[in-house]
Amino acid sequence: MCGIFAYLNHDVERDRKYIINVLLKGLKRLEYRGYDSAGIAVDADVAFNKDCAEDGMKISVIKRRGKVAALEEAAMAQDLDYGRVFGDHCGIAHTRWATHGEPSEINSHPQLSDPQGEFVVIHNGIITNYKQLRKFLETRGYPFVSDTDTECVAKLVKFLFDQHMKSEEGEKPIFRELVEEVTRRLEGAFALIFKSAHYPNEMIATRRGSPLLVGIRTEEEVECVDSFPIILSEPKKQQKDNLDCDRFMRRTQSWEHLDTHEPVEYFLASDASAVVEHTNRVIFLEDNDVVAISGGHLSLHHLKNPNSSKVISPVRDVQELDMEVQQIQKGNFSHFMLKEIFEQPESVVNTMRGRVRFKEGIVKLGGLVDYVGDIKRCRRLLFVACGTSYHSAIATRQFIEEMTELPVIVDIASDFLDRKCPIFRDDVCFFISQSGETADTLSALRYCKSKGALTVGITNTVGSTISRETTCGVHINAGPEIGVASTKAYTSQVLTLIMFALMMGEDSKSKQARREEVLRDLEKLPSYLKDAIALDQEIKQLVQDMGYLTAKNMLLMGRGYTFANCLEGALKIKELTYMHAEGILAGELKHGPLALVDKDIPIIMLINNDELVAKSQNALEQVAARGGNPLVVAQEGFSPKAGSASKKLNYLHVPCLVDCLQAVVTVVPLQLISYHIATLKGHDVDCPRNLAKSVTVE
Repeated sequence: MCGIFAYLNHDVERDRKYIINVLLKGLKRLEYRGYDSAGIAVDADVAFNKDCAEDGMKISVIKRRGKVAALEEAAMAQDLDYGRVFGDHCGIAHTRWATHGEPSEINSHPQLSDPQGEFVVIHNGIITNYKQLRKFLETRGYPFVSDTDTECVAKLVKFLFDQHMKSEEGEKPIFRELVEEVTRRLEGAFALIFKSAHYPNEMIATRRGSPLLVGIRTEEEVECVDSFPIILSEPKKQQKDNLDCDRFMRRTQSWEHLDTHEPVEYFLASDASAVVEHTNRVIFLEDNDVVAISGGHLSLHHLKNPNSSKVISPVRDVQELDMEVQQIQKGNFSHFMLKEIFEQPESVVNTMRGRVRFKEGIVKLGGLVDYVGDIKRCRRLLFVACGTSYHSAIATRQFIEEMTELPVIVDIASDFLDRKCPIFRDDVCFFISQSGETADTLSALRYCKSKGALTVGITNTVGSTISRETTCGVHINAGPEIGVASTKAYTSQVLTLIMFALMMGEDSKSKQARREEVLRDLEKLPSYLKDAIALDQEIKQLVQDMGYLTAKNMLLMGRGYTFANCLEGALKIKELTYMHAEGILAGELKHGPLALVDKDIPIIMLINNDELVAKSQNALEQVAARGGNPLVVAQEGFSPKAGSASKKLNYLHVPCLVDCLQAVVTVVPLQLISYHIATLKGHDVDCPRNLAKSVTVE
């Protein structure tokens, strides 16, 4: 949920202003992950301890409530020498989405171990045992000043450091080993980066359940190896304190990666979008990895869980990012969301590229080809997701059932976990997530793996946890999505699942006519999307004319293939406009929702000219007869009437496609309606209140 970023330069001269700008720019790239407060930590201009040559400079921590822009102004107004040049320096930065404690400077990160700032920590995730740790540390004389769970991490590393210094040996511990001692005492999900005045120009980072990657930039590409082997080290001795020590791991595995005295720069971040402008060579850390960087040397260690049967990869590969800086910039658009709506004709082409051969009528998803037989023999298909990803599964459920002739179950990940849904070895479970890091979806994946089911990942992020932990999967290739409200990822997810169904039905002669019908419209889909996007200004005017700007509630109704878009449209309106909106299955109108209909409540009805058109028109008549004034979103050339109600209706016509693909085009007006309501109200559509892009905590 939060965004963390760090920058370490070795043997590369950078002045303080440059370093701060790198940190701030990294936060701006990650601001979609959290934006209620932000902070950075850099070296100050005075020594931390003049009597100890091993210690470095004092740490200057700058924090502000609000967006990164507020921090940027404060960061350049400190009593610091901005022209001072550092050959070696470590800086860390954080943008927060509050989980523990209200948005404030005290609760923002970096969190300090003590007033002198001996250790500073940035954190993405939730420490679930922070209350026990806080009580333990407070009873030992370590006072807390914030309401955050992260402060207990900073205090804990200080406590363990003090214990080492008070021991008979009295030797300063190795920083990486100190962090490992901290990590074994933490429960929950986290990505952590540590900086300390006692360990100048050194940085330690670790992750468990939250994403973290390391970018590497050297003068010559050949200086950076492609992968590196495991080196086993001795197990740690049992600790004597009562903090559940050694409960989590008993040995450390280490990858020696880059040992150089040549110039090198490291960039650590929650997401690749923050490092792509600096380097395209990255290492994606896995759970329980600990990376230590000091003096140009990077070593990667793994904390082995003795209770886990998971096979640890013997290497960590340096991967090449397939991403351009232009993809994460707004260009000529006023908001990322609008840019991403307008990118959908291109993003669906990228989703299909290399996978659909229209002339031959062949669809091949390379990540699933080897498992088609297993999927065809399965008992049932389960789709588990959250939010927009869940809606993409609802949108395609009917067509997947038609093509596979298998029962399809679609579940919200949190409810799936709460029920402890029975899973069998001959089930195939799909996990859909734009980021590939969604906490509930990831927990559901691990639950299904433990039951022996075949797991399939559908994500938009290469190297994500879901893409690594599933048996097989598909990358939707929608491109980076920065706006918090998902747009192009939704249409690419729907398209990917449609392609999966087409691939599964390829060998059935009885389904060939249906497949050919879908493939014909699939080839024309980009042009249909352009036509839908061309309605932008008409929709903006309609939003103002229909009184949507003053409304407090909105209903969206549909059935069959249109219902998923009702859910998705309602979600977009809630996310961006802060208006209550509800997606309603039109067949359920008489079972309660009809009581909400009157002349004042805005209603949007999605009606396709398909086999359910008579039932959909019946719902329209019911709404009109009770004074409702719906906006009808229908296909070109089709204007459903309200029958005997003889009421003039408002229409918005979109291109006409085959039923299972209609959702990809019809959702565009709903995205634009929510966008224009929000912007006309003065809301920030890229950073809606209380929300963040990647939900990495439960």
